[in-house]
Amino acid sequence: MNLDKYQKQSAKYDLFETSINLESPGFLEKVLGLVGEAGETADKIKKIIRDKGGHASEEDRESIVKELGDTLWYLAGVARYLGVPLSEVAKGNIKKLESRYKRNKLHGEGDNR
Repeated sequence: MNLDKYQKQSAKYDLFETSINLESPGFLEKVLGLVGEAGETADKIKKIIRDKGGHASEEDRESIVKELGDTLWYLAGVARYLGVPLSEVAKGNIKKLESRYKRNKLHGEGDNR
């Protein structure tokens, strides 16, 4: 699915009115939801590592994919509230990674490496 199409379609399920205001309840709810869902995804993976030696069953995999979908929904919402197409976020990320790759800077710390 096209990222911008997903972003547009996913807005249907937002209970808040989209506003490019970083103090709006809708924007704050999306940011908190994003970190919450990312945490739930990490927690599921942690339990697979801890309890199953890192071997994920098909059920585990499906559960993680659902959490990733929830994470994507909130990510699309954060970008929408910022007035940014999700495809622009993806393109910018690839551009940044390609620059780091070409300069052999994939390892290390900091945003501006």
